[in-house]
Amino acid sequence: MNILSIGGSDPSSGAGIQSDVKTFSSFNVHVLTVITAITGQNTTRFGMVEPVSKKMLEDQIQTVMSDFRIDGVKIGMVYNSQITRVIYQQLKKLKVPIIVDPIIKSTTGGTLLENSAIKDFQKFIVPLATIITPNEFEAKIISNTKINSKISPKKIAEKIQNMGSKTVVITGIKTKNNEISDFVLEKNKNYFITGKKITSTNHGSGDNYSAAAIFALVKNNNIEESLKFAKQFTQESIRNSKKIGKGIPITDIKKKDNIKIELTKAINEFVEIKNIFKNIPECQTNFVFSKQNPKSIKDILGISGRIVKAGKQVLVAGNLEYGGSKHVATALLVMNKKSSEVCSAINIKYQNDTITKIKNLKLIASNYDRSKEPKNTKIKKSSIKWGIEHAIKNSKKLPDIIFHEGDFGKEPMIIVFGKTPNDVLNKILKII
Repeated sequence: MNILSIGGSDPSSGAGIQSDVKTFSSFNVHVLTVITAITGQNTTRFGMVEPVSKKMLEDQIQTVMSDFRIDGVKIGMVYNSQITRVIYQQLKKLKVPIIVDPIIKSTTGGTLLENSAIKDFQKFIVPLATIITPNEFEAKIISNTKINSKISPKKIAEKIQNMGSKTVVITGIKTKNNEISDFVLEKNKNYFITGKKITSTNHGSGDNYSAAAIFALVKNNNIEESLKFAKQFTQESIRNSKKIGKGIPITDIKKKDNIKIELTKAINEFVEIKNIFKNIPECQTNFVFSKQNPKSIKDILGISGRIVKAGKQVLVAGNLEYGGSKHVATALLVMNKKSSEVCSAINIKYQNDTITKIKNLKLIASNYDRSKEPKNTKIKKSSIKWGIEHAIKNSKKLPDIIFHEGDFGKEPMIIVFGKTPNDVLNKILKII
C-alpha cells in the first residue's frame, strides 16, 4: 500500500509530515511525502513558516505520481492560496480516497493557514475530500460560522458538505459523562463516535487520526469502521504521549500487531451480533487471521480457548495467540495455499436455513462428506486438511464457504473464509 502525505514539515516530529511517516510506518505502509511548507517549531513555541515555491510543489507531486501507484492521499497543512490551487490541479483527476485534515493553527499557537487562503481552501481543497476531519474550531472557520455561536455540529457539517466534501467529521466535541465525541455526516446518515475523554494537551493527535483513517479506508473498510479504528488508534497514541521536549507532550505510536488489532475488533463485533448464540456450535467457535504466506498454524492468530455461548450470551474464553487455534487454523492454512489473499476464517453452527441463505445469496459454497474420509487420514488426524482440499477440488471456483453434514460422533460444521476478519464478518451478517 502506498499513501501520499501532503503537508508541512515539523522539525519536532510531533505533527506534520514527520508524524505521518511514523504513523504509516507503524502500519507497514510505504508513505510518499510532499512538503508544502517548512516550519520552525518545538514543544514550547512556534517560530517561522516558509512555504515552498509553486514550481517545487508541482515537481514534488508530479515526480511522485509519475513513478508510484497512489492508493490514498492525506492532505494536511496547505498554508496559502497558491499551494491550495496547485494541489487541486494536480489531484483533481485522481480516483482514490483523499482525507483532508484542515490545519489552521498549531498547538503552540502558530498560524498554518493564512486568512486570505480560507476561501481558496473552501473552493479547491474541500471538494477533493472523501473525508474532511476538522476539529470544532476549524469546522467553524471553514463553514464561515462565528466561533462563539452555538449552532449544532450537524448544521456546521452540512455547510462544509455543501462545499463538496463527501463526508464531514467534526472531531473533539465535548459531551456529558466525561466523554468526547466525533460527529460524522455521511451522504445519507449522521452519527456520533464516542470515547472517553483524555484530559491532557498533546501535539500530534489530529495527524494520527487522519492518517489512521486513510489507512483504514484504503484497506476497504467502510467509512464508519475506518473512523472507529482511527479514534481507537488516536486515543491510544494520546495515552502513550511522551514529554520529550520542555513543553507539550508528543503523541507516541507503539509498534502494534495490526493482525491482532483487526481480529480483536472483528471478534468484538461478532459477539455483539443479535442472537448470534444460535450460531455457535456445540464444539464452540474460533475466529482466525493469518500472517501473509503462513507456513504453519503458528503463523495464524486464533483464540487459545473458544468463543462460547452461556445461555443467550456469547463470550470469548481465552486469549488471542499465534497457534491458538488448531482446527479452523488448519482449514485456513489449506485455503491460503490455494489463494494467498484468503487470510481469515470462522466456524459456525451448521443449519439448513443458513445453507439456504448461502445458496440464495449466490456465495460460492462447497462441501465434503466426512463418511467418505479415507481411514489413513483419520489415523493421522488430518481430517480437516483432507476435507478442505476435497471441497476445493470439487468446486469450480474458490469457495467462500465450506461445510460438511457430520459423521458418527462428528458435529456438522460451516466454515466461512475471507480476505480479512472484516470480510468474514460481512459474509456472516449476510447468512445468519
